[in-house]
Parts: sequence; C-alpha cells; structure tokens
Amino acid sequence: MRILLVNPPYLSLTSRGVGHQIPFGLLCLGGPLIDAGHEVRLLDAERGHLSPEEIERAIADFAPGVVMTGHAGSTPAHPASLEVMRAAKRALPEVVTVYGGVYPTYHAEDVLAEEPAVDIVVRGEGEAVASALVEALLEGAPLAGVSGITFRGEGGRIQTNAPAPMLRRLDEWRVGWELIENWDLYQCFGLGRAAIVQFSRGCPHSCAYCGQYQFWTKWRYRDPRAVAAEIASLHRNHGVRFVDLADENPTSSKRLWREFLQAMADENVPVRLFATIRATDIVRDADLLPLMKRAGMICVLMGIETTDPATLRAIRKGSTTMEDQRAVALLREHGILSMLGHIVGFEEERFADYARAIRQVSLYDPDLLNAMYVTPHRWSDWTADNERRVVIQRDLAKWDYRNQLLASRHLSASAIFCLVKLMELAVHARPRALARALAHPDRELRAHLRWCFRFSFRVWRAEVAEFWRSPPDEASTLTLGQWFGRR
Repeated sequence: MRILLVNPPYLSLTSRGVGHQIPFGLLCLGGPLIDAGHEVRLLDAERGHLSPEEIERAIADFAPGVVMTGHAGSTPAHPASLEVMRAAKRALPEVVTVYGGVYPTYHAEDVLAEEPAVDIVVRGEGEAVASALVEALLEGAPLAGVSGITFRGEGGRIQTNAPAPMLRRLDEWRVGWELIENWDLYQCFGLGRAAIVQFSRGCPHSCAYCGQYQFWTKWRYRDPRAVAAEIASLHRNHGVRFVDLADENPTSSKRLWREFLQAMADENVPVRLFATIRATDIVRDADLLPLMKRAGMICVLMGIETTDPATLRAIRKGSTTMEDQRAVALLREHGILSMLGHIVGFEEERFADYARAIRQVSLYDPDLLNAMYVTPHRWSDWTADNERRVVIQRDLAKWDYRNQLLASRHLSASAIFCLVKLMELAVHARPRALARALAHPDRELRAHLRWCFRFSFRVWRAEVAEFWRSPPDEASTLTLGQWFGRR
C-alpha cells in the first residue's frame, strides 16, 4: 500500500525557540511498514509550517491509500492532528485515516464519535498494530481481527478491539531513518543536526500525575550496544551531533545503563546526549558519572516537580529535596549541566509557597530551570483526586505544561503567571548562574549555556506576550470532572 505519515502542524513557542525535532514516533511506524514492502512517505507539516491547504495538496499529490498521524505532544497536538485528518478526507474522500498516540489511546471512542474524518484509532504502542492494520486493509480482512484499534463497524457503531500485546523485543522493530530527507531541518539546542533515540520504554515508578507506567505497562529495553551503534551510525551517515534520549526512565537498570554508557564511550563519536533522569538515580549512580561524561552526556533534565516535601509524598514522587540538591551538585562536579523541571499547581499555592519555591530552587543552584504548570490527563490518578478543580483554559492546544490550566482559590491567573515568570528570571539571573554562562571553564559548556540562556529568554518573552494577548478564562466554573466527562 501507499502510506503517508503526517506529522501534524503543531507549533509551540518552545519548539520555535529551541528548534524542531524529528517526528520519532512516526519514524518508528515507518521502519516496519517499509520492511513489509509498503511505499511509505513522511510529510512533516510541523517542520514545514504547512497550512491545512498545503497539507491537502500534498496528500492529493501523493495519493496514499492510508494516512497516519500522531504527535509526541499528544494532548496539545490533538486539534492539529484532526486538521490533518480533515485535510486527508477533503483531498481523498476514500482514504483510510489512522490516528495514534497517548491522547487518542485514552479518548478513542470520544474522538471517533466527535470527528467523522478519523476512521481508526490505534491504541498503545503502534508498530505491530499499524503493520497488522495495513495488512488487514490490503487483504480486505475484517478489522475486528486487529488488536489494539478502535474503529467504526457496521452501521457506524464504534467498536473497540482487545488491547494489543506489549512489544517484548524492541530491537525487532526498526526505526525508519531513511524517511528523513533533509537532516539540516532538524537542529536543536544549538548543537547541530539532532535526532531522538530510544533505549527503553516505560517506567517502574507510579507517580500520581503521570501515566507513563500505564501506557507502556512495563519497563523494557533495547540491546545497549545496538543503541550506541545506532547513534554512532546516525553521526557517521547523517552528521547527527545531538541526541535526545526519549526514555521515560533510562536508568531503571544500573547494569544496563552502564553497558550503554560504556558502549557510547567505545564508539567515540562527537555526539552530545540529553536525557531525563530521576535525581535519585543520579545519586545512586554517582560512580557512573565520569563514564556518563565520556559517553557524551551534556545535560540532564531532572523532574523534581516540587520543592515541598509534603507534596512530593502526595504525588508519590519517591524522592526528597536533599536528593534533588545532591544530584545537581554531583552533575556539576562531573561537568554535566543540570536542568530542573519544576511544576506549580499540584496544590492551590499561596504567595508564600511561590516565594519559598524560588528560594529553594535557587538554593539547588541548577544551570537551567524549566518551570511548568500541572497538566491533568484523564488517565492519571492525580486528575481523579482533583476532579473539582476548575478548568480556566479550554484551548486544548495550550495543554502543553507551559500554560496555566487550573484556577487557584488564593491567587489570580495573572498573579500566578507573574510568579512563575519571576521564578524563571530569578533562577537564571542569579550571579552564579550568569557567571557560569559568561566564564564557565569548559568552553563547550559555556557556549551551550549561552545558547540556552539566549533562546530561553526568547521563549520567555514570547510567552509573556502570548499571555497578555490571550489570558485564561478566570470566570470559568467548569470542573475537571465535567471537562473529562464531556471529552
């Protein structure tokens, strides 16, 4: 079959600031489909900043039998994904449209009931399901025999098939790197051509606000040396110099993480790595930090979420403020930059809570801060426990962790926004942080910090302008329970 994979035109202020990344999830689908003999093409409407009309023309020109879409930013990209499906149906009314990702997985029946342009929703991991689905379409076999999909059956009745089995051997599913035609289009964080690579899937932890452990069901991993070889190949064949590890928790196994780092060091390629790692694992693996540096790790994002011990316990984070602070210090000792992910809104904070958080984060002394807002999802335990919280942002495209979604009884949305922006400014403008950006002894880290400071400020400034142009609806009385009940 002729299959078009479309990355929807979801453009966030953050992606415009730090650069565009490859649509990794679609490439994961593309490899197995190509290997099965299908003609597959990628249309990156996000990177191309394509309009619905341009997407429609591109679909008509390629004339696929199947159009598939989905996005890593699954919830905020949902409106843009629907635009792709509608464009496909306008161009080719008979084309089969397939939609996958985390958001449609948990809203499959709602999506099909509300959007006639979507024919099939793939739930959960997509590689095996997409391949089986295309074979069924090609052979004219009943879709009832394809696990892991929701679709319209006879008479338009929505039918949900049984979940697909979890992929046990991730190395058996090849990434379709050849679908990227121009690697120069994918450069981020100022380090040149960039790629996303996945070492493992899933997370053994069960934080209340996160659904990764539910979506992926179990932590699984690839052959560490095969992953390192793939990264080296991307550098040698495509000039990739920066790799973002897409893992939810790559350090779940210290033994396997050590094997991966050693394999990367053995490959000896000038590729810099970025990964999200728990602070507790940084502390646990302190002896591996010299190897992590040799492997190419330039920056680690640690989701500390909050500096309040009671909130950490309530959300089942499984870490302490002392461990968070120690992790920052350990990374600095070994020449690796630290970025802290701090989330506001788990509780309905008061002014004093924000003041204390600014002081505490500053005390941690991170190199970079990513200040975010709690973003509820239908599938998280936190949402079920907070269903009476009021939703003040109804634009789903802004459910991206960078916009306030929920009201607070104690502070206005404007006050909270100003406090969050103040937190970012205060942490990055500290004398020690500025001194590192201006005169870090490591030339490479100094250059990277300067780039991050410059482009982070551009995003900061754009978010301030966007907030005042389109503030949230503070008169809303819609609760989270009502919001998800109607979606």
